[in-house]
Amino acid sequence: MLTQKLPLLITGQGLHWSPQRIFSVATQIIILLISSILLTNVIVTLGERRLQEDWAAQRYSELQSVGSLIADRVTFQKFRTQMFANSELLKNYLMIPSEARQEQLQQNWQLMTGNIPELFDIALFGSQGEFKFSASNEMNYGALPPSLLGGASSMGGTEVYTSPLDFTQVDGKIEPYLYQLAWLENPDLSVRGYLVTYQSMTRMLKSIKPAYSSEESPLLMVDTQGLLYAGVKNKPTINRIPETLGSSLRLSYPALWRKMATSNFGQFHGDDATFVYLKIGLTTQYETHREYYLVSYVRNDAIAADFYEWRNIVIIGSVVLTLLSLGLILLVHAYRIAQRSREFSIDLANRLFHQDTGCIIVNDHNRVVTANEQAAKLLNIELDELSDRNLQRILQLEDDAYAAILTQLNERKKWHDVIDFEEQCGHFLAVTISSAPRPAKKGNYLLVIFNDVTELKQAQKQANLNRLLNDNAVASALVSVNGSLELANEAFMQLVSIHDITNQNLTELLNNDLSSQWPRITQQILLQGSWKGQILCDPNSQENTCLQATLKGHLDAAGEIEYIVCTLEQAQKRALLQDRGDFIPHRSTILVNLRDLDDYFKSLTPKSRDNSSLLLIDITAESMLSHMSDIGQLESRQREVEIHILKSLPAGYQMSHWQLGKVIIILPDTSSDAAHHFAVKSLNSLNDIGLGTGICMGIASYQAGQNLEQYLSNAEVALQRAKQIGEQSICQAYTRHGATDKK
Repeated sequence: MLTQKLPLLITGQGLHWSPQRIFSVATQIIILLISSILLTNVIVTLGERRLQEDWAAQRYSELQSVGSLIADRVTFQKFRTQMFANSELLKNYLMIPSEARQEQLQQNWQLMTGNIPELFDIALFGSQGEFKFSASNEMNYGALPPSLLGGASSMGGTEVYTSPLDFTQVDGKIEPYLYQLAWLENPDLSVRGYLVTYQSMTRMLKSIKPAYSSEESPLLMVDTQGLLYAGVKNKPTINRIPETLGSSLRLSYPALWRKMATSNFGQFHGDDATFVYLKIGLTTQYETHREYYLVSYVRNDAIAADFYEWRNIVIIGSVVLTLLSLGLILLVHAYRIAQRSREFSIDLANRLFHQDTGCIIVNDHNRVVTANEQAAKLLNIELDELSDRNLQRILQLEDDAYAAILTQLNERKKWHDVIDFEEQCGHFLAVTISSAPRPAKKGNYLLVIFNDVTELKQAQKQANLNRLLNDNAVASALVSVNGSLELANEAFMQLVSIHDITNQNLTELLNNDLSSQWPRITQQILLQGSWKGQILCDPNSQENTCLQATLKGHLDAAGEIEYIVCTLEQAQKRALLQDRGDFIPHRSTILVNLRDLDDYFKSLTPKSRDNSSLLLIDITAESMLSHMSDIGQLESRQREVEIHILKSLPAGYQMSHWQLGKVIIILPDTSSDAAHHFAVKSLNSLNDIGLGTGICMGIASYQAGQNLEQYLSNAEVALQRAKQIGEQSICQAYTRHGATDKK
């Protein structure tokens, strides 16, 4: 009996239609349907438009024929009018008028109007344009226009005047007509009378229209002002086309009229119909120049009806192509899924057995089926010896613990923990066990993954030791370059009375001491690596409340401050030396106002003060203003100069701010020569680091009985000389050796 060969793939390696794949297929199908509908509509629309254009071309040719026939008819009617004017009966009547001759002439005219359809009346007018008689009395005959009488008109002789179209009422119906006038002259060329023939345009079109098209083909005649003279009997009518003679197409259909008014012929595709128009001229003489439009149209639904069969063919073809495309899309995606499933299986095997992660596969009897080299290396067991080993013994677990693992695998299909294999192989291994059902067979596969987390465990152990080490009585914190707290121990948080370091800033916690000095402190840390100072000292308190703050900077690879370690310790509070009369500031400080400098100056011994010099430094010379763009840059540059001079400032010398861009240094027990030597040395040092450009210095020696303001004024005089000379950057004034200047 043959056994069925089962696939060796786990469920995860089968064919799966992922949500992304389903979304992709649905998107492509939607795009295909939309494209198919749009393309079908475009083809149908283009087909109908092509049929409209074919109809329009044919109808335009027919309108040209109709226009030519109408022009020929009008020309022939002019010849016929001239023939009536030259008839013997009319001449005999005009020569000797009598009732008998008039009756004979009227009978002849009645015979003519009866045999000629478009000719419905003939009339005779006198030399003054008054009506005499006609073939029939159906029209309302009035006097002729004065512009056609006598010398008012340049026409005459054998010429025939053709009037514009007009309306009259015949048998209770409005009839469009035109009349032609012939001059009846005496031998001396004086006017004897006028012969007028009346032509019906409706009858003329009826006699012409069957010669070129069927009765259903509409034909409209419109003058250059848009008035309709023929075509209202065309059925069925469409919207915006006038239904009564004399109505204005210009008002009822402005869009069509704008198109017609700009050209003599053309096409217009409207919402309901497609129109073709042609302008024709009935006469060629200047005074009798008459132009009209012939308009024809076909309804769009009639075009659609003619295109109905082709439209059905296009729709059926589109549906068939769409179904074929749908099938092709599904087949392509199914093929790609199968290919990617195969690639996934190969990649899975490669990832399981050829990467740094240790993997073993266990059957439903908890026996190892296969394992990779990394698993054998991590477990410190030979690869050949791993096969058929029991998973429980590999993990070194008791029965109860292993039973709990199997229970969790049955419920959640996954188990994860870190196991200490230090005695066996010297590692901590993170073990992940995943359960997957075997297709078409009872039982599960277990995929066991081992990851070496020894370094992580050691890092956690070291972090715990650091935490224990940091948990001491010394208040310490790690802050960023802007002062934000990153880490802090309990002693620090208790000292500054906070419970959480989130959104806390060191300059805000110690606002009274560090907020204004923080940029200068960070600059000193960048240059010297650390800063020390006493903070939170209360001069009114008798208790020891001063803190010794130590800020140590740690730089990144670019040489910028990355983190600052801050430690706070109790320190002995300095006594206010100005209370003892010998105020000497801390060596790392820069006095910020003139009052503090005056206190310092007064605290000097008389001998030190009498032998002192004062150095005034100006870093805002005109030569520097070209590259000092704003006050912020000037302040930054001044801080750099101050910190650099402060690093090499001899003991006993004191630096102070005076104005923005100006620094004062008092040099006790220093002669003018020694002060000049110190100024030259400081300037050379600044030049070495690129900060000496544009700096000027003024030196003054103390004169007996001077106060600090007078002392400073003398130094200002020396500074002004240094600026005015231009070539010198250091000058002296009011020295004990005379008012001499030195470069």
